[in-house]
Amino acid sequence: MATNQARQTPAISPLTIEERTGSISTAEIISVLKGEITALHISQAFSTEIAEEITAKFFGSPGLRERKDGVPGQYVGASHYRKDAATYFAEAETARPHVDALFGNLVDPVRALFDALKRELHKQGIELRLARSEHGQANVCRALSWTGSGTFSLDPHDDVAQVLRAGNDYELSAVAHNTVAALNFYPSMSEEGGNLRLWSHKPTVDDRKSQGVETTGYPYSAVYLKDVPCRDIRLKAGDIALLDGGFVHGVTGQAGNGKRRVLLNSFFGFARPDLVLWWT
Repeated sequence: MATNQARQTPAISPLTIEERTGSISTAEIISVLKGEITALHISQAFSTEIAEEITAKFFGSPGLRERKDGVPGQYVGASHYRKDAATYFAEAETARPHVDALFGNLVDPVRALFDALKRELHKQGIELRLARSEHGQANVCRALSWTGSGTFSLDPHDDVAQVLRAGNDYELSAVAHNTVAALNFYPSMSEEGGNLRLWSHKPTVDDRKSQGVETTGYPYSAVYLKDVPCRDIRLKAGDIALLDGGFVHGVTGQAGNGKRRVLLNSFFGFARPDLVLWWT
C-alpha cells in the first residue's frame, strides 16, 4: 500500500475561495452547492456573546461524548460516519435534546441559516429538509472539538466517500453524486493553529481505492498530498466556513492559550434537482 501511495499522482483542481466580513447570504451558499466556488469564509458572522455561551454549554453538556470511530474528538449530537441508517437516526433522536440545549434561549445561528436557505430555495421550486428515515430524522447540527495531536488535530480527508458508501437505507447517499457541502460555525478557536487547510485535490473513487480510504475518505497521507498545493483559512470565534467537502481538507494542530477549537457542523446537498437534504 505504501508503494501505491507514493506512486499515485493526485490530479490538481483549482481552489476558488471567497473571504469577507459580515453576514452570510443565501446566494453564496447556493454558489457552493452548485460547485461555482470551493469555499466561503465569513468573518464575524455571529456574535461573540452567542459564541461564548455555546462553547460553555458544549463543555458542560451531559451529552458530551468521546468519539470511538477512529477520529479523535469530542462531540454533542450524532454523526452518520461509519454507521448504518438505523443506528445514526436513533442516535440523532437521542441526542436532539442535548443539541437543542447548546442554544438554550439564544438565537440559534445554524437554524436561522437553515430557515433562510429553505425560504430561498422554496422560491426556486426546491425543497430543503432534514434527512430522515423510518428511524427518525437528522439534527440541524452537531458540535465538535477535534483532539488529534501533532501536525493535524483532524487529519486530511474528504466528506464524499462516507456519503457515497452510506448505503441504500440512507436517502442522503444520492447527494454524493453532487456537491456535499460542509457548513461550520466556530464558537471557539485556539490561539494558534486550528486553521482549516484545503488542498487543490478532489479525489475520485480510484484515488480513494489507491489510498485505502474508499469507504471513509479518511485519512489521506502526507506522502500522497506532498506535491498538492494547499491553502489555509485562518479562523476566529464567530466565523463561518462553508466548503465543497469533496476537496481534501483538514485542521492544523492547535496550541496557545488553552482555548479549545469548537465548531457546529452540518452537511447538505442536492439529492435531486428539486430536493436538498441536510444532516450531520
